[in-house]
Formats: sequence, structure tokens, C-alpha cells
Amino acid sequence: MAAVRLLLIFVLAVSAFAQQSAPSPKLRSRLMELNQDIRSKGILPLEGSSTKLLTGYSYGEFYDWDLYFENIYLSYYGVSDYNLNNLKAFLDRQKPDGFVSRSLITKRDLEDFKPFLAQIAVLGSRQRHDFTWLQGKYYLRLVRYIDRWYGYDGDHNGLPVWNSAGHSGMDNQDSRAGFVNSFTTEGVDLACYLYRELQAMAIIADQLGRKDEAAAYREQATTLAKTINAVFWDEKDGFYYDRNEKTGQLIRVRSIAGFTPLWAGIASKTQADRLVNEHLVNQNEFWLEYPVATYARTEPDYYQGVKYGECNWRGSAWIPTNYMIFHGLMRYGYRDVARELAESTQHMALDRNPVTREFYNAETGEGEGLERFWGWSSLAYVMPLELELNYDPTDLNTDIRPIIAEKWNLNF
Repeated sequence: MAAVRLLLIFVLAVSAFAQQSAPSPKLRSRLMELNQDIRSKGILPLEGSSTKLLTGYSYGEFYDWDLYFENIYLSYYGVSDYNLNNLKAFLDRQKPDGFVSRSLITKRDLEDFKPFLAQIAVLGSRQRHDFTWLQGKYYLRLVRYIDRWYGYDGDHNGLPVWNSAGHSGMDNQDSRAGFVNSFTTEGVDLACYLYRELQAMAIIADQLGRKDEAAAYREQATTLAKTINAVFWDEKDGFYYDRNEKTGQLIRVRSIAGFTPLWAGIASKTQADRLVNEHLVNQNEFWLEYPVATYARTEPDYYQGVKYGECNWRGSAWIPTNYMIFHGLMRYGYRDVARELAESTQHMALDRNPVTREFYNAETGEGEGLERFWGWSSLAYVMPLELELNYDPTDLNTDIRPIIAEKWNLNF
């Protein structure tokens, strides 16, 4: 009997490996189609730049946090050129006060690049096993950019504010992130991105031999994590809410932003348990037919679909937020929930839609926004593989691997 059990275990292990190393014909075809779109439509020249840049958008704009997730997808094939090209293009346009616009073409003088620049730098440098290109002007520009964010901390509690919902990237979440040029919302998502950015700056400083600066960034990150838990966590509701800097009150809107402390690793295990069990997998809030809704279904301004051609973040499912939550679940040991989310997300993108879309209806799985989208939604197709490999390219300390090229024998 023992021999039979060992044989069964071996067969199951071989079967699992075969599943991860051989994508279905449909998935393989979709990836090849997606890559063709990126090569032919997503790698574009930019006026004033000597190199081509990467975008997921058919109208040719280059955005901030999109670049991070777009370049994670290309890292699956060992491609890092556009990671560094885009990063340099943004930093080369930095203003003397440290401001970096969140887009390259459209003028946005009051909307900074979200705190992802240092994370993008680490992603590309780990791929190339080389941080030396950051020595000198690019490191100093990252330092000024981090300092600029702290200029948005009006009450000096260590938490900067969003300019508006559009600034946050969750375009129409006005009820929690504010209206145009309001500068009122201390965003829990903003603080978590900044926490990771400080960690990334510490890694860069270490790699460049700036040990004292690395230690200072780590200490700053530790302080910020404590502030996030002290200010944003509501013990009664078991949820992280944003805060209105002007009134000092929590903004009691249940948005997907409340789960970013899972991705950042800031929540305690007890807090993570409450977030997941009371809210994330709650079918009346975020865990709809195709999770994760970006607003809880209980919010008065929740809706699905598109009314005016808008990018809807008041309930739709977006792949990058699914992806961050997925890795947060893995971090805290919720492997079964992570598996369900990974498989549901891939099914929604691959089986419910004939092409990759910008975002999705969380109740029906129908794709919405840009059609034939080749940006960050590409991550939907690889989440189950990352689960099986226990691989997280957003872990700032991990080696970045070309996992699609390695496991599925598919090149960009």
C-alpha cells in the first residue's frame, strides 16, 4: 500500500507540473495574440526620446503605475528594456522641485507619478542584476521625488494626500479619494505604495553603497507602517478607511484601496483575518460573481457597467488590484482564497471574453473599457502559474525570472 501511495503522489506531482508547464491551446493562443499587440501597437516612439517606450493604451499615452504592472508581464519573458526606457523618460522630465507627472504626453501639473518609480527601478535592476545605472542623477531624482510626496502632508502626520480620485488612478472613486484638486484625502493606498517605495529606496541605496541612507529609508518605512495601522484601521469595522486630512475623520467608504495593507504586508495576522473573512470574501461586499469588486456592493454609489465612457472603479473588477490582493493573500497564508481568485480572474479574462479588455463587470465577467487592450490586464493569464510556483515578482527582494519562457516555452 505504501508503494501505491508513493506512486499516486508521484503521478499527481507530475500532473501538476505538466499543467503549469503546458498552457492550454486557448491560453497559448491568447498570449501570442497579446504579445503581437504589444510588439506592433504598444512599443512606440516618444517625441524627445531616443528610445521606444511601452504603453498598454491604443491612444498612445504612458501612465505611472501601469508601467509597473506592464513591465512585470514583460519580465515573464526576460524583457527589461522598456522598464528602464520608460523610467528614464519620466525621470528626465522631472521638475526642479521633484515633481514627476503621472503621464508623459498629457500635461498634469498637479498629479504626481504615484509612488511606484523606485519599485520600477528595482524590478528592472533585478532583471539585469545591475543597479549601477542608478548611480548619480537617477538616484538623486528618486530622492527628490520621494521628498516631493511628503510635501503633500499638510498636518505633518506622515501621511500625504491625493489630489483627487483621478490622481489615485481609481478615476471615479470621488466619494473616498476626492474631487479635482481637493487635496483632502490621506489615502490608505497612497500610504501603502509609499511604504513599498521607501523599502525600494532602501534596496537601491544599499546596492549603491549608501548604507546610512538605506538605514534611514528603512526606519522611515517602519514609522509609516505604524502610522498606517494607527490612523486608517477601524477596529469596530475591521477595515482600513481613508482619512480626511481637513476634518480628521475617517472616510467610511469601503473601497478596494482598503486591502492594500495586505499587499504591502503591513496588516497584522488578526487584521488580515478580519479583512479577508469579513469583507473580501463577503458576497454582499467585494466577492461578487467575478471578484474583486473595486467598491463594496453596499456603497450607495456602487455600480457596474459604463454610463458615460468612463473608467469605472465603483464596482468593476480591475486586474492590477486583483493581482495585488492575490499576492497579499499568498503572503498571509490564504492559499485557497488566492487560488479561487487566480482561477476566477483568468477565467474571466480568457473564457468570458474573446480579447483582453481594460476592466471587467464584476457581476457578469463582461469586458469593458478599451477593447483589444494589451496593458496590465495581461497579468490575469499568469496568476495561476505564479500560485503553483509560489512566485511573487512584486516581492522587492525576489529574483525576477522569465517564468513564461521557462515553464511554457513561449517567448516574446
